[in-house]
Amino acid sequence: MKQKKFTLILIFFSAINICNGQLCLGSLGDPIVNNTFGSGTNPGPPLAAATTTYQYSANDCPNDGFYTVRNSTSSCFGNTWHSFNGDHTGNPNGYFMLVNASVQPSAFYLDTVRALCGNTTFEFAAWIMNVILSSGCNGNSNQPNLTFSIEKTDGAVLQTYNTGNIAPLSSPLWKQYGFFFTTPVGVTDIVLRIFNNAQGGCGNDLALDDITFRPCGPLLSPSITGVASNTTSLCEGNGGNYAFTCTVSGGINNPVYQWQERINNNTWADISGENTLSLSKTFAANTLAGIYEYRLAVSETGNLGSPQCRINSEPLRVIINPTPVTTVINNGPVCERTNITLTATGGSQYQWNGPNGFAGSGSPLLLTNIQLNNGGKYYVTVTNAVGCIKKDSTIIVVNPAPLASTSFASASICLGDSIQLLAAGGPPYFWIPPAGLSNATIFNPKASPAQTTAYSVIVANAFGCADTATSTITLTSLASVNAGPDKAILKGQKLQLSGTVTGQGISYSWSPPLYIDDIYTTQPLINPPSDFSYILTASSGCNTVADTMFVKVYNDIFIPNAFTPNADGKNDTWNINALEAYPGFELFVFDRYGQLVFKTNKAPAAWNGTCNSKPCMNGIYTYVIKTGKDKDPIKGTVMIIR
Repeated sequence: MKQKKFTLILIFFSAINICNGQLCLGSLGDPIVNNTFGSGTNPGPPLAAATTTYQYSANDCPNDGFYTVRNSTSSCFGNTWHSFNGDHTGNPNGYFMLVNASVQPSAFYLDTVRALCGNTTFEFAAWIMNVILSSGCNGNSNQPNLTFSIEKTDGAVLQTYNTGNIAPLSSPLWKQYGFFFTTPVGVTDIVLRIFNNAQGGCGNDLALDDITFRPCGPLLSPSITGVASNTTSLCEGNGGNYAFTCTVSGGINNPVYQWQERINNNTWADISGENTLSLSKTFAANTLAGIYEYRLAVSETGNLGSPQCRINSEPLRVIINPTPVTTVINNGPVCERTNITLTATGGSQYQWNGPNGFAGSGSPLLLTNIQLNNGGKYYVTVTNAVGCIKKDSTIIVVNPAPLASTSFASASICLGDSIQLLAAGGPPYFWIPPAGLSNATIFNPKASPAQTTAYSVIVANAFGCADTATSTITLTSLASVNAGPDKAILKGQKLQLSGTVTGQGISYSWSPPLYIDDIYTTQPLINPPSDFSYILTASSGCNTVADTMFVKVYNDIFIPNAFTPNADGKNDTWNINALEAYPGFELFVFDRYGQLVFKTNKAPAAWNGTCNSKPCMNGIYTYVIKTGKDKDPIKGTVMIIR
């Protein structure tokens, strides 16, 4: 966690320097003092004796003249303080010192820093936050105003720095304050005092974190020869040679140098014998993957053995990226003429090659319609996101597949007939659907389907590979025909026939082809001049059938004017036969009083001379015949004689 804090200090170095004009302008050494206040669950432990004159509180929201150590604070004093979790680095478990200033200005932090180097420049820095909201105290809160004082142990002041008023903000914001100072010759111990110049009361409340002392010296500018940045990389197994150099600006009278190495963020270690401004480093092909860092430490002659006296360059970094860890599989063995999928993992790009000049890319990779000569070893080059590659392979096994065939693709039979199916490519054989087959597991079953059916035969081999072929049998049903009922017309009229034909694949026609408008339709128009018969013939290829209908042709309507319903078998009914030529006619008969005694709309129109089921009286009766909407009714009289 704390290394991250140092990085943050360096990232924001320029901005902080511009704002405060007090931080180190050159290069820094490792922190000699780095008071992070630790980490853990709330509350943190009280500070050591003499570190502060304030009283410790175990609770959040300390009162005036009190402090606490916490990793969070929330909703203090009616939500007038900021609520936030974690220290200035964002570590949710990182402690910070939370201070509620005393009413009177006073020093709230005191610490003795030992084992510094004499006649050496150091940077002091600390992170501060005004914890009161800008809206707190009605927008008129007291503002922290801090003086940092570096003193000798006898009280003599070496350097001071004042932050000025630290204004409240609407959201929590950590800010780094600091300055640099030089220890006199022979002075290795100093006292840090932080004095709050503002009064307490409403406001003047703050959080303090990450107090650091670091050696400060001339600017060290490291570089990797031939590389534009301070970081380069190579792939594991390749190896490489690199030259590291560093330039040192003026400021050290008699500088001495020491190159250091750190692997995978572990502790920095001196490299024996590397004490110039350049370093050559060879990475063998078997060097393990990891992060290899190099920096130059600089100090005055005689101080190189004391880490607290050194300044260090920014690290030069060589990243050895690991070879991809790959897996390569396929979903085989497969049968020929099917599909197979090649799958590789461990990278971001995949290039394949295989038998017969095969080449492809990507993962998964689908190969369709595999043939026997597609079997064999397939190689893949796996490339990861940083360009490192590894080659791997997988073997595709393609098993031969049977080839199913049938003696015909389609055929037609008549309803009730059968046909012999014939297949090759097996055994075994399995026909689907089995309905209508004499045996569904032989190569030549007899098929008698009840309807048009596509029969598929499946053949397989010892590898479990299968193939399918199909024979479709179209069922032709027997033809049936009905020429329709006999008809009657008046001479010169046209009449539409009403024949019907059923069955599959039927052809049909009327004969003879006389006085008919179309012999190839089931409902043609006819106009024979006299009585005539028409035959409707239909054929399905399986049978031929015919039906005849008769057309009665009347020259005119004959209406008898008398009849004798005396049951002597002669002229007992009044018949108007021609009315059958008028579909939809209506016949009404009335007695001399206008009473309806008989009506009909069915041909033949015949009246037996009864009135209400009793013999009508002799006499004259009136009739009305309606033959159509656009024709006048036919009217007349008829006499009953007994």
